[in-house]
Amino acid sequence: MSRIIEREIVQLNKPQQKMIISGWGDEVIQNTTLEKITYESDGLKVKGYISYPNDDSKKYPSIIWCRGGIGNAGVIDKFTARGIYGQLASWGYCVFASQYRGNDGGEGKDEFGGGDLNDILNLIPLAEEIPQANKNIWGIEGWSRGGMMTYLTLTRSDIFKAAVVLGGIANLRCNSEESRFMRKLYEQTMGKYGEKDFNAKCESRSIVNFPEKLSKTTPLLIIHGNEDDRVLPHDSIDLSYKLLDLKIPFRLVMLEGGDHFMKKHRKEVDYMRKNWFEKKLKKPHPTLP
Repeated sequence: MSRIIEREIVQLNKPQQKMIISGWGDEVIQNTTLEKITYESDGLKVKGYISYPNDDSKKYPSIIWCRGGIGNAGVIDKFTARGIYGQLASWGYCVFASQYRGNDGGEGKDEFGGGDLNDILNLIPLAEEIPQANKNIWGIEGWSRGGMMTYLTLTRSDIFKAAVVLGGIANLRCNSEESRFMRKLYEQTMGKYGEKDFNAKCESRSIVNFPEKLSKTTPLLIIHGNEDDRVLPHDSIDLSYKLLDLKIPFRLVMLEGGDHFMKKHRKEVDYMRKNWFEKKLKKPHPTLP
């Protein structure tokens, strides 16, 4: 029985295609396909995307991409999806991405790292329905809130052979005003400070509190801008101390002058992402301890 309930190939007009080529490269338009999908997750109809190389003569490693934001603030539109996911597909991967439950017309409620974590894990069976997808080789990537979702997913599964996190939330700091932007966002989903289970929810979504639950076999590439004023840079620095103690394989890159969106460092970030996935998902490497 198909887990993909609906699927539609995304078509962009000529001006949009030119913008994609300018921003992400000609290979995205020429060599990849993007589909907007509705798939089943815990009995809910959830929206998402899949993207894959047009060449179906071989299998490609699979990557889950975790979006940022909360609710419909952060939903990936078709144009942006064509660029982000098409770029990964043009590098030789099949990409699976969720909008998370309750968003973009999907059923349920975005819980900011609660039950919506299953919307990530429930993407994995979809690889069975994509001929190009190698369902045995998986990577995962997340930006901002998506970084938090990536960390939490890595406490639930060790299927992933590589992970990339950019500006990822590692500590919600529920009792702090250090990042008012982030506090405002997560209060929209988890409730106001002072409510009965607010602190418990914050702590249960902050990987710095339980890093020992992370997969020991998934090497992490963590990238953070040292001028990020939305997700504070020491989220990644603080987590790195824990990873060292636990001997979890990782690489931490702090980018000078980098903001939350890595505007000044896009080419550099893309190079690091591409190289990390290439090394871990495509080239033979020894089994990690």
